[in-house]
Amino acid sequence: MALKITISKENYLKTIAEAESEGEPVIAATLARWLNVSAPAVTMAIKRLKRDGLIRVGRAGQLSLTASGREIANRLLNRHHLIERMLTEIFGMEWYKVHDEAEQLEHAVSEEFERRLAERLGTGEACPHGNRVQRDTPQDRRNRGLLPLDEVPSGADATVVSVFERDRRLLEYLHGLGIHPGAAMRMVAFNYDDTLTLRIQEKPFQLGRGVAAKVWVELRPARRP
Repeated sequence: MALKITISKENYLKTIAEAESEGEPVIAATLARWLNVSAPAVTMAIKRLKRDGLIRVGRAGQLSLTASGREIANRLLNRHHLIERMLTEIFGMEWYKVHDEAEQLEHAVSEEFERRLAERLGTGEACPHGNRVQRDTPQDRRNRGLLPLDEVPSGADATVVSVFERDRRLLEYLHGLGIHPGAAMRMVAFNYDDTLTLRIQEKPFQLGRGVAAKVWVELRPARRP
């Protein structure tokens, strides 16, 4: 009998893949926090996913995807990615709004529609938040020369490459400050109160380290005197 893949299962599998990409140890508590569901609900979901051969559970409770689980997660991630691009590139929706819309639409997209989106938009491009489709860990980003904003040296210039996209309030906050993929900035100083002073378009402002850690940037060559 064919395995029944529900929306709930898809969400759990995709969330495991996304948490891996953020470098988090994926345990039951991680899923409860990311999906905003109860611990008992996560426990039941883990049992079903393990029974269906979609995840593995380590001795310490760490979760990982099997080949079948990874295939499903990657399919959802790819659809999510294409829908976000469709909403911004075709419909002109603001970049900080499209994640939540894509979360709803990704389950309703047919394979034919997905194929047509890929034909229209092409593949290999980053999403509106600057993130790559499928697995892209913090170490992968560092290997490409990127840094979290809170690690940029004082006096250095940088360009925003990507931001954490699963927090709508964070995205709206960053948008209001002018922090988005492609934005140029300068690190002015690290402050005593655990904030950073940045300058964007000659305007200085402060940003908490916790928020800055969710923004990945590429350093630009030093300015000539």
